[in-house]
Amino acid sequence: MNFRFNVISVVIYLVALVILVRLFDMQIVNGQEYRENSNTRLSRESTIEAARGSIVDRSGNALVSTDMSFSLEMYKTKVEDEQLNHSILLMVEILEKNGDSYFDTFPISIEPFEFHFSSEEELAKWKEKYKIPETASAEEAFYLMRDKYNIKTDDIQSIRKILAIRYGITTKGYSTTKSISISEAISRESAVELQVRSNELTGVNIVTEPIRKYHVGNMASHILGYMGRISDKDEEALKASGDDYEYEPSDKIGKTGIEKVFEEYLRGEDGKKQIDMSVDGTITGEYTSQEAIGGADVVLTIDSNLQKITENALAANIEKIKAGGFSQTYHAKGRSRSGYKRKYW
Repeated sequence: MNFRFNVISVVIYLVALVILVRLFDMQIVNGQEYRENSNTRLSRESTIEAARGSIVDRSGNALVSTDMSFSLEMYKTKVEDEQLNHSILLMVEILEKNGDSYFDTFPISIEPFEFHFSSEEELAKWKEKYKIPETASAEEAFYLMRDKYNIKTDDIQSIRKILAIRYGITTKGYSTTKSISISEAISRESAVELQVRSNELTGVNIVTEPIRKYHVGNMASHILGYMGRISDKDEEALKASGDDYEYEPSDKIGKTGIEKVFEEYLRGEDGKKQIDMSVDGTITGEYTSQEAIGGADVVLTIDSNLQKITENALAANIEKIKAGGFSQTYHAKGRSRSGYKRKYW
């Protein structure tokens, strides 16, 4: 017994000694190196949106499905203005080259220089907020804002592009953990080029997300319904129904029709992705910590071809009634299918 006790004691002491040596190495010998590495690495968790289930007719023809799209977001990074401005200009030029738009709320246009405010009072408040003289013209205000963001280029077009993003960042705000959306739908070409040139960009991240696609236009829109961003009223109704699914303020849910009635089946379960970045915004690695689970498909009893024929016949007769095609002109209040505007999200 004493022998066993002595052996166990020796093993415990050896393990403790190894741990102490390792701690000494990490904190004393190489402490400075590890500290610098930790200060230059950031880790963020982002949501992988689950693909929503499809809605098909009795023959399996897709009426509504989910396609994948690319969006562009940006995180705050610890870089100087010069590097940030260069990154923004490159990002915008890639988007414009591929015909993609981006948010732009900067209230001064160029060629010619003009303010874009709804009233003189609003303009005065804006000047006061950004410490611009009351008598400053649009051109003078433009160059004062250029100096505010330390933009070095003299090219007026480049200045305007950088100001669009820098101003948006100022007004909307972003951080190392909370991103700002630059563009909600970009082409695959832009997504690929931005990813390839990510080492030249700071804090830029490409997000792949599902978008709803209605294959039949406005046909059967009263049946299929539409989606929209969740509201407080929606959330209260879901809780009252006993739904224990957790929604985020940015989530989209079915608002009417099949999209709403079968919400719990159509929606999927979002996943999680970990993104590692250096302080200059370069992505150093990413991995999926939780896979997204797609929603279930819903099969309807309607026949899409018969539905189309019926709606076309109804629309034609409504127009015929309005035109007096049945011996007398009537003010038909019904709307043809082309008069119904579906809400896309």
